[in-house]
Amino acid sequence: MYKNVTLGVIIGNRGFFPDHLADEGRKEILKVLADDGIEAIALTSEDTKFGTVETLEDSIKCAELFKRNRDKIQGILISLPNFGDERGIANAIKMSGLDVPVLVQAYPDETGRMDLANRRDSFCGKMSACNNLKQYGIKYSLTKLHTVSPSSEDFREDLYWFSSVCKVVDGLKNARIGAIGARPAAFNTVRFSEKLLQASGITVETIDLSEIFGRTEKIKDDDPSIKARLDRLNSYVDTEGVPSEALLKMAKLSLVIERWMQENRLTASAVQCWTSMEEYYGVVPCAVMSMMSENLMPCGCEVDICGVIGMYALQLASGLPSALVDWNNNYGSDPNKAVVFHCSNWPKSMLDKPKMVYQDIIAGTVGAENAYGACVGRIAPGPMTFARISTNDVEGSILAYIGEGEFTDDPLDTFGGRGVVKIEEMQDLLCFICENGFEHHVAINKSSQADVLYEAFDKYLGWDVYYHNPK
Repeated sequence: MYKNVTLGVIIGNRGFFPDHLADEGRKEILKVLADDGIEAIALTSEDTKFGTVETLEDSIKCAELFKRNRDKIQGILISLPNFGDERGIANAIKMSGLDVPVLVQAYPDETGRMDLANRRDSFCGKMSACNNLKQYGIKYSLTKLHTVSPSSEDFREDLYWFSSVCKVVDGLKNARIGAIGARPAAFNTVRFSEKLLQASGITVETIDLSEIFGRTEKIKDDDPSIKARLDRLNSYVDTEGVPSEALLKMAKLSLVIERWMQENRLTASAVQCWTSMEEYYGVVPCAVMSMMSENLMPCGCEVDICGVIGMYALQLASGLPSALVDWNNNYGSDPNKAVVFHCSNWPKSMLDKPKMVYQDIIAGTVGAENAYGACVGRIAPGPMTFARISTNDVEGSILAYIGEGEFTDDPLDTFGGRGVVKIEEMQDLLCFICENGFEHHVAINKSSQADVLYEAFDKYLGWDVYYHNPK
């Protein structure tokens, strides 16, 4: 459920508050984490009193533990079973040198147990802990309720949300994205700054289409790996009517791209999908890209690197495949609905009855025989999160907008990958996109993850984020 997240855990304690509560709290929080599949890196009772952090010596021990596990820890959970020592907590994180998301949780008092032996005062202690974190320049997140029991469903929801934030931040700070070919000449839209992305930890590796084509030519038609790849393509979507020559080219292209990504340890890619691909290789790469995205290696079109980063962020948050779409058409006179569209390379799990065909639009230029490989269908109804990332080279910043909506089952008689989306106050969103010069591409995911992305982008990555119509 939590996608193998590892958290460093700090249990706060303060000597003149009931420390048996810290002992009980540590045991409870570690059990909750273990039950929910989260690996915890925490002090033991052999390291400090009850495995808690209070003194400077405790902070040093905690920091050293976190340093030894810095390659594993994706976030830090601070738990306050009693008031806690705010200096000890802040010192431990500062000394560890970790720059990861931090969640602060405080236990609630029970109205029937407010005597000297059982009163927690975590309600107040959380404010002091946060005050010190702010002074130390440590970024942190909060539970929805000011105080919350670790065994409650409310906290489990907080934990799932925070785990997703950690996955997005960790994934993007270490992302390696492949740019396959140059951007289409007509698409100034997808320009971006590699340097600004690198400053956020995102590396871009490039390869020319000529090298991709050259590698495909070296693969023999009877190579066993090609037969396996053809079987995958034919079982992936309905390929009836697609020429065998086109499928063979797709199989080789798929194999070459995935091998290149493995060699360079890339997590996502974006492809120069037209028109060189069709004119000089003879297929559209959409189905190959669709298959990659379905297998959680997001692949975007038109070398839209920032677009595929949005796809990857949504995937990290949800664990589900993402797609890159055009904000393409109005839907009649409804101001809160629009048609999203692409040729398409959307993952098949998003589509109702997906089928491989030739790409209608580009076939008019290069001929249908050179345009097979589009993976078309309609997006089924359900929730949707959208995200767009962009680099502002002039101001030296990374911008983003995010929000949520839903796919509807409204009638839609058109071609390609398509769907009708409903978003509240959509005209305001469209106005924001145009006034701020954002691209016409947007990443989508069939889940509700806008809160996760906002916390990750705005607080921990430091991007300039517009959250449309937050709940």
